[in-house]
Amino acid sequence: MVDEVSTRVVVSGTAGPLTADTAASVRALAERAAAADGVAPLSEQPLLWLTEPEAPVIHLRAEGPDGLVGYAQLDVGSQSSVRAELVVDPAHRRAGVGRALLARAHAEAASVRDRTLRVWAHGDLPPARAFAEDAGMPVVRELLQMRLDLTARPVVAPVLPPGVTVRAFVPGHDEDAWRRVNSRAFAHHPEQGRMTSADLRAREAEPWFDPAGFLLAERDGILLGSVWTKVHPAGEHGDHPVGEIYVVGVDPDAQGLGLGRALTALGLDHLAARGLATAILYTGAENTVAVHTYERAGFVRSAVDVMFGSDTKSSPAGVTMGA
Repeated sequence: MVDEVSTRVVVSGTAGPLTADTAASVRALAERAAAADGVAPLSEQPLLWLTEPEAPVIHLRAEGPDGLVGYAQLDVGSQSSVRAELVVDPAHRRAGVGRALLARAHAEAASVRDRTLRVWAHGDLPPARAFAEDAGMPVVRELLQMRLDLTARPVVAPVLPPGVTVRAFVPGHDEDAWRRVNSRAFAHHPEQGRMTSADLRAREAEPWFDPAGFLLAERDGILLGSVWTKVHPAGEHGDHPVGEIYVVGVDPDAQGLGLGRALTALGLDHLAARGLATAILYTGAENTVAVHTYERAGFVRSAVDVMFGSDTKSSPAGVTMGA
């Protein structure tokens, strides 16, 4: 199915993995947008899903005579909504490409029963706010980035619950146990709780993956929780490499023991031992308990991603934006 945006640009939608060449074009488009906006338009998961055969996504491509000028990815695997991320080439903005991609996204979301469309905008840039307001899509969720100066962090030995030991993740051995605990810890999380074996393997294949920074907490050989760290190279979050508390998860049966706090401290210790001066993490603004906990640990809010949407079910007839 192909929708005409103008006589020179068309929007097409496909399921299944993109070819290597098309995926490379999407990454190049995202890099051009990041250079122009100062923030990456696509998060990690959509980039990993570009060529993943098992990914529950629809790829929307806006193409003109010179190639790809816009892209949107729709996550149709959620039980409550269709989540999208969208990017338009800086040289082709304000020409209807974004509106056409969004209109097609509404139409695709309407084909999935009882789903509403949600669109992430990274960095909460004013043009994105204006675009969403024009589309009648208010902010429905905020994801905070929080930052910590590791050089000013007091050194305090983490206190583990009695009988709990910590070791590094072993690739090829610990995947199933980790996914079981992760799915229990994030049972109500719209993204993290859905991580599949393919998603985990894709991250293990990434250049940044380091099992030494993926710490598992066990008692009597039973996994109770983990902290997974990540190091971003210089240029992604500033002029210097930046560490990230990527995922902290504790099995519900082990909550209330202070394990999450201890694991976070161990993750920060690992990042500091690598010589990093800064650590970041992401948490939902609605999770006030977590936000206050991180603030007490010295984290400050440094950026925000916003999700736009509405409570109205998507309907092709209800899309009012033209090309």
